[in-house]
Amino acid sequence: MDPIVARAMARWPNVPAVYGWLALDRRGNWLIRSAGVTQGFERITNHALRDFIARNYESDGAGCWYFQNGPQRVYVALAYTPLVAHYEGDSLADHCGQRFVPRAVYLDDEGSVLMEGPRAVALLDDRDLARFADSDARLERIRRAEVAGRFGFVAEPQAG
Repeated sequence: MDPIVARAMARWPNVPAVYGWLALDRRGNWLIRSAGVTQGFERITNHALRDFIARNYESDGAGCWYFQNGPQRVYVALAYTPLVAHYEGDSLADHCGQRFVPRAVYLDDEGSVLMEGPRAVALLDDRDLARFADSDARLERIRRAEVAGRFGFVAEPQAG
C-alpha cells in the first residue's frame, strides 16, 4: 500500500465504501463506470492511475476485492477471478505486475485456464492460451460455478 494511502486512512478512518464503480475484466484491464451511465464501463488507459490501483488492490476478510483509494475502499466487480495472469518473458505475472507462481492449474468447463497462486486464483489471459498449451502443466478440472466458492472470493461485492 502506498504511504499516502495509509496516511489518508489514518486521518479519515470512517469514509464510506464505494460499490459499482470499478471492475476488472478477463484480460486484467481496470474499468470505470462511464460518466452519466448506470451500466456502461470504460477501460482506464492512464498508466499512472492503473499502477496506483494495482499497488493498492487487496481483499477483505469476506473475499471482496477492493482498491484502497486514500481513505475510501472502492470495491471491484470481477469478470471472473481476482487476478489475471499473463506471460512476461518466460515467467508469469499478474495484472498488478507481481510475479505469479502457480501452485495448481485448472481447466474449467468453458475452456478457461485458472491458476491457484499464493495471493489468489488467477485467470490466464486468453491471449496466452496458445503459449500455455505448449507447457507440460497438469490440469485439474473445475466447474466455473464452483470457482468463487472454492477460492474464497466474491465476484460482485455489495454494500451491507
